[in-house]
Amino acid sequence: MKSFNISAEFEIFDSFDELPDKIVALMKKTFEAREKAYAPYSRFQVGAALLLDNGEIITGSNQENASYPSGLCAERTAVYYAGAKFPEAKIKCIAISATSLKRPVTSPVPPCGACRQALVEYEVKQKTDMEVYFMGETGAIVKAKSVKDLLPLIFDNSYL
Repeated sequence: MKSFNISAEFEIFDSFDELPDKIVALMKKTFEAREKAYAPYSRFQVGAALLLDNGEIITGSNQENASYPSGLCAERTAVYYAGAKFPEAKIKCIAISATSLKRPVTSPVPPCGACRQALVEYEVKQKTDMEVYFMGETGAIVKAKSVKDLLPLIFDNSYL
């Protein structure tokens, strides 16, 4: 038997003051996107903002449906739109924030598993890492240098 270790290093920013200005601006876009979420069932609103290498910023919010699970998360809403509108652009980074209409969200909220898989697909396709910043509605912001840090044993097209 053999074993191996997987580790990832994350940066934690205690406040916006510690973030680069471009990331503060991107995170503010996630707040605006959250307000556009359609989340009558979970009452959990998520906003995502992508910075593309062409300078475009694409936002998305979660969109629910009474027929679970046919809704779509904010991250996939944004990444699929970016792929459709700017198929040659590379995603430099994604910022994500979440809030709940039920209680305060003060811990960083990472992308769900399905979103991690969708994001890593684009990271593999573009052959460059995509930084991931995520937070709750307040509190610390976490930075991953790559989606692969969030999903280290990726399933990609090499298996097909």
